[in-house]
Amino acid sequence: MNVLVTGASGGIGGAVTDFLLEKGITVFALDLKAPTEKNGAIFFTADVTDETSLSSVAEKLRADGVILDAIINIAGVFTINSFLEIPDAELKRVFDVNFFGAVNVNRVFYPLLRKGGRIVITTSEVAPLSPMPFNGIYHTSKTALDTYAKSLRIELNVLGQKVITVRPGAFSTALSKGSLEQTKVLTEKTTLYKAQSEKFYRLVKGFMGKPLPPKKLAPVYLRAVTVKRPKLVYKKHTNPLLLLLNLLPQRLQCAIVKTLLKPKNERAI
Repeated sequence: MNVLVTGASGGIGGAVTDFLLEKGITVFALDLKAPTEKNGAIFFTADVTDETSLSSVAEKLRADGVILDAIINIAGVFTINSFLEIPDAELKRVFDVNFFGAVNVNRVFYPLLRKGGRIVITTSEVAPLSPMPFNGIYHTSKTALDTYAKSLRIELNVLGQKVITVRPGAFSTALSKGSLEQTKVLTEKTTLYKAQSEKFYRLVKGFMGKPLPPKKLAPVYLRAVTVKRPKLVYKKHTNPLLLLLNLLPQRLQCAIVKTLLKPKNERAI
């Protein structure tokens, strides 16, 4: 079985690559940088935002007669910022990697996918939920990706191919660690939300929950590419606080978040 994995040097991507290799699956691994330890994957340096870079890899696989059984999209970036303060380059980078990156990969490598092959798209537990403050940029990119997965599923179903969505919660990766670090940076740099920044870090930490090791998520990807009738959407380690908050009307959600971030000297709502 041949599987292409993007973001293969990252936390989740690396764990998935290692797990698939253990199961005897041939993994063609893509990332900007090679993993620190060789794991038996056939690695290619590639940028998911650069279609020329991806096409070069696809041509090499085609020349070697490689037929893919599955394409697994994991590559992604994270940011904490406000829509009104984020630099344009940073905003575009998030969407270029998280959304257009998957679109590029699937379009370029689809010709190598066998007739009954599968595409797996990694979005996020937040994708179907209401966004939290300052997580909206990442959230919007993943919601767009989630909708793209649904659209691609409908289209490829006509051709007898499956598209599976994976929505991970908090896992112990550079992204999850970076979210708390970026929150601290935001509280230092923001001018619009200085009054609320004192409480924002604690809110993020509370809603994040306890991250699981990425290897706990890897079996989900194995099921997605091997079982006869996979789920359309796999969820793992979903945050119960976020789920409870999203049961409420959005007006009430806004009021609750505003109260949680309310400065000490501000009157109650």
